[in-house]
Amino acid sequence: MNFFKKPFHSFLTIFLLGLFSSQATIADSYPSLTDSIDPVLQRNLERVIKSIGLEHAVKSKQLSLDLVDITDLNHPRVAAINGENMVYAASLPKIAILLGAFVEIERGKMKLDKETYNTLVEMIRYSSNQAATKMYHRVGEARIAEILQSDRYKLYDPAENGGLWVGKEYGKAKAWKRDPLHNLSHGATALQTARFYYMLETGQLVSEPWASKMKEILSKPAIHHKFVKGLEQSRPGAKIYRKSGSWRTWHADSAIVESGGHKFIVVALAKNPNGGKWLQKMIVPMYDLIVPNVLAVNSHQLYH
Repeated sequence: MNFFKKPFHSFLTIFLLGLFSSQATIADSYPSLTDSIDPVLQRNLERVIKSIGLEHAVKSKQLSLDLVDITDLNHPRVAAINGENMVYAASLPKIAILLGAFVEIERGKMKLDKETYNTLVEMIRYSSNQAATKMYHRVGEARIAEILQSDRYKLYDPAENGGLWVGKEYGKAKAWKRDPLHNLSHGATALQTARFYYMLETGQLVSEPWASKMKEILSKPAIHHKFVKGLEQSRPGAKIYRKSGSWRTWHADSAIVESGGHKFIVVALAKNPNGGKWLQKMIVPMYDLIVPNVLAVNSHQLYH
C-alpha cells in the first residue's frame, strides 16, 4: 500500500497544481466586469429604468441591476445601477451551493451520480429548500464560504462590498455564520452575481464537462415568474439559464439569456412588495437593449 500511495499523491498534487494554473491563465485572458462599463449601454439602461418609473427605487437603493452583453465574451459590455449594493437575496444564493458542489466534483471529492444531479436540479430549477439544505451540509458550510472568498473566485470580496454569501441552511436552523460586512444569512450583489455567470461562461468556475453540466442544471426553469414570465409573454423563444429568489418583500432574479445570436447576463435585486412585478416588467426593455427587435427594424425599413 505504501508503495502506491506516494506516487498517487504526487500525481494528484501535480494535477491540482496544473488545474489551478490553467484556471489562473483563463482568468487572465478575460477582462474584469468592473472595468468593462459601456457608456452607451449605461445610458440606455438608465433611460429604461426612468421610462418604467423606477428612478425612486434606484435612489432609495430598493433596486440593484447589472446588465452584461456577452455576445463577445472577450469584450463584455456592462451597465450597472447600485451594482455593489449587497442585500438579502432569498434563494438566489443557491447558485453558490451549486458552485460548491461542482468544485468538489471537479476535485474528485464528490460524484455527480444520479441522486446528486437530481438534488441539484431540485435546488435550482424548483428552488427546493430541502434539496438546498441537503447539499449545503453535504458540501459543508465552511467549505462553501471558503470557496466564495478564495483568491480563485472572490465572489465574496470585502473590497467589492461583499457579494454572494450562504451562511445558513434553507431551513429553520440558526445561521451558521452571517456575512462579515452586512450580517446577512443569504446575500448577494448584482455585480458578483453577474460575475458568477460570466465566469461560468468563460470557463473560470469549473472546467469541462462540469461547466456544461452546471449550465444544464440552470436551464429549463420550472418557476414561471419575474424574468421568465416577462420573456415568455413578450419575447418567446429566448433560452434562459436562471436562478431567482423571493421572501417577503425581497425579490431577486438572475440569468443568462440567449436569443438571435446574442447573449447577455441580467441580474436584478429588489426590496419592495411590488418587486416581482418590477422584474417582470423590466426584462423585456433590457432584452431589447441587447437583442435587435427584428420586427421593429423591418417596420422602420418598410415605412422609411
